[in-house]
Amino acid sequence: MRRRREEHGRWRRTAGMAESTLLLMLHQRPAHGYTLLEGLGEFGLDAMDPSAVYRILRDMEDRGWVTSSWDDEETLGPPRRVYRITDTGDEVLKSGMQDLDETREMLDRLVHQYRAHMLVCSGKHYPRVENSEPEDQG
Repeated sequence: MRRRREEHGRWRRTAGMAESTLLLMLHQRPAHGYTLLEGLGEFGLDAMDPSAVYRILRDMEDRGWVTSSWDDEETLGPPRRVYRITDTGDEVLKSGMQDLDETREMLDRLVHQYRAHMLVCSGKHYPRVENSEPEDQG
């Protein structure tokens, strides 16, 4: 059960990162889905299932963050979708980056406090009695 929760949490983080990453790539230029899939590797998201990425793109399109159209002129094979960011997507990206900046600052403080604590305590935590229950304060 715990492993399933951990995997679900990891999936949510990865999907959230994928949304922000896809929006950033589309902010830089319109792109085909395959190009976006390749670009995810630069951000450490290359292990994502391509079908999951296309679901995320469809979801972002449903939310109005991106639009897509068929490109049958610049492809050698069958037509492919070209994704573009919308004004709403621009705002979502900007807001998401502000949230990530705030989260990074909180994480930096936490990691700094942890490392400082571990140096002081040599990796040992405060003394406690094993297998004891906290006393009832009532």
